[in-house]
Amino acid sequence: MTQIAILSGIYTDQNADVRVSYPRNMMPIATPNGVSNGYLRPADGIVQFGSGPGIDRGGINWNGVCYRVMGTKLVSIDSLGNATTLGDVGGTGLVTFDYSFDVLAIASGGRLYYWIPVTTPATIDWNPTTPILRQVTDPDLGLVLDVVWVDGFFMTTDGTSLVVTELLDPMSVNQFKYGTSEIDPDPVVALFKLRNEIYALNRYTIEIFDNVGGSLFPFQRINGAQIQRGAVGTHAAALFMDNLAFVGSGRNESVGVYLGANSQSQHISTTEIDRILSTYTEAQLSAILVESRLLDGQWLLYIHLPDRTLVYNGTASQSMQSQVWFELVTSLTDSGQYQARNFVYCYDQWLVGNPASAVHGRIVENISSHWGAEVGWEFGTQMLYNEAKGAIFHELELVALPGRVALNDAPVVWTSYTLDGETWSQDRPCALGTIGNRGKRIRWLQQGTMRQWRAQRFTGLSDCHLSVMRLEATLEPLNV
Repeated sequence: MTQIAILSGIYTDQNADVRVSYPRNMMPIATPNGVSNGYLRPADGIVQFGSGPGIDRGGINWNGVCYRVMGTKLVSIDSLGNATTLGDVGGTGLVTFDYSFDVLAIASGGRLYYWIPVTTPATIDWNPTTPILRQVTDPDLGLVLDVVWVDGFFMTTDGTSLVVTELLDPMSVNQFKYGTSEIDPDPVVALFKLRNEIYALNRYTIEIFDNVGGSLFPFQRINGAQIQRGAVGTHAAALFMDNLAFVGSGRNESVGVYLGANSQSQHISTTEIDRILSTYTEAQLSAILVESRLLDGQWLLYIHLPDRTLVYNGTASQSMQSQVWFELVTSLTDSGQYQARNFVYCYDQWLVGNPASAVHGRIVENISSHWGAEVGWEFGTQMLYNEAKGAIFHELELVALPGRVALNDAPVVWTSYTLDGETWSQDRPCALGTIGNRGKRIRWLQQGTMRQWRAQRFTGLSDCHLSVMRLEATLEPLNV
């Protein structure tokens, strides 16, 4: 039998170009198991944990409590999923959270807010005797696009300047203590703190600052440490594998995904990922969210696009010496906004927000449905080629782990093939065993022929909760 690779597939487009299809709602894992060097497992499921006053705009774990902005309200969520409204921060779109030892900062709608918990005894108005949400109203603050906390300061940016609050009074800003990121005249879109250094993410460049003290702006640019590419938006960067990961580009370059470290940027997106990103406008990309998770030893980088989420598995990429990507959608088809974002690890579980409704949820591994609804999954194969001699396909078999789903009717896996990369054959089903039927073999007989090359794909619904380790084909060559 012939083993066929399944971690990514191949198709063609109308431009006579070979394209790559990544697994959808299936996660590639690079773990040698004796059957193969890697396998596909079902992507995590999402179940409702509670509801709140609006759609989710951001979240954070601070002092063991989950805080979110839902709609225009700042809320705290307890371990049972109950949301308590703390105040109104206004605005729309994504927010930024950061915190000091005793204050939670929220950048929302171009304004800066502090959630200040109880501190006793009360000394000045900054230390109230009851929790309070306060807006920084100092006119010298200006527009707030992003906020970070570093060395006792809250630092914000208005797109042009770097602004720090007063060290002893975070409600105050001194206009003579502004800094600038001016290696390139491109606008500042975000701030990032890494190894206690400030990264000013501009649209086409990234500059790095260190705290040197002084009576004016206390941070100084580290000459020679800049990165010659920048980010597309305020939320288009995340800490990933101890480095800065961002979606962006340099001048006169198409947008890609990069890791920034040691004054250099490493391109981690493939040609196919860059092509997908090129289908979105600059305005759409400027509003994307990039975030990361370390899950069971797998470093995952999520790029939340308007109609899908692209995920880079850094651990599998290192192990397999190739870039490993997959897609997540909340849909039965190949397009649908992934309705889980703003991951927060709190109460010993991963909590998520929903960008489409006023509910929040948690990640589970024993099912792969989203918010109680079925979603579809798909993966494909590389081109099968027999030196232009063709072949008869007597049998296809997925070596998988069935028998984990308790249903009255057995779920079904479907397969189809293409001989040109654009048109596909009729789907053929194969029933899976329900719970306990772990010895079920997933086989298709009499699967047609190929004259030159052929690619296969497999689809199913989240009720087919199975991992796939290998695809084997029994072939009979033609024209020998």
